[in-house]
Amino acid sequence: MDFSWISSYWPLIVAGAIQTLLLLIISVVFGFILAIGLALAQVNGPVWLRGCAKAYCTSLRGTPLLIQLWLLYYGVGSLLPMIPGLRTSFLWPIVREGFFFAAVSFTLNYAAYEAEVLRGALLAVPKGELEAGRAFGMSRWTLLRRIWLPRAIRIALPTIGGEVVLQLKATPLAFTVTVMDLYAVAYKVRQDTLLVYEPLIIVTVFYVCLTLVITRAFRFVEMQVPIRS
Repeated sequence: MDFSWISSYWPLIVAGAIQTLLLLIISVVFGFILAIGLALAQVNGPVWLRGCAKAYCTSLRGTPLLIQLWLLYYGVGSLLPMIPGLRTSFLWPIVREGFFFAAVSFTLNYAAYEAEVLRGALLAVPKGELEAGRAFGMSRWTLLRRIWLPRAIRIALPTIGGEVVLQLKATPLAFTVTVMDLYAVAYKVRQDTLLVYEPLIIVTVFYVCLTLVITRAFRFVEMQVPIRS
């Protein structure tokens, strides 16, 4: 095993790890916010909104993430330069990068999966707790904010932790749209040095360590907020 190349490539390794973390954080945070709206639409929305939310979740969960990523990058991305004034706007340096399309596709995909998890959790909240909140005179918004949504999130917390880990393992797909994440750095090292196993070992160690951190963090939160019967 030869790891002498690390001294020359460590700035790229750090930058790639940061890119991977940014993709994970952006997609999980914004995807979770979107998932809440999609789950509520399916559980408590009007028929037309429920149908739209269900169609969205089914479509994105039923197609590979790689296809969604390429449709955005090679499809929508090729149409963006045709929008008048976009090239001269402050948005152009952002929307022309592969990172933007990767973040958007990862976010939309994560939201579809998480919405189904939250939908089931919202339905699993004991009706007695909701009726007690209504008896206290809580408005629908107060009931959602103080009882329904927090209880649903707590019920779904173990599954949410697993989904975050799965999202982490999906981040190497960003390499296919020119994002210089950690896997892309490993690929570059392999091209430059003809080493195959050593760069992949570094990537593996990073993902295993980050998975361990995520798992421990979710278990800690679960212990701090036990489910009340």
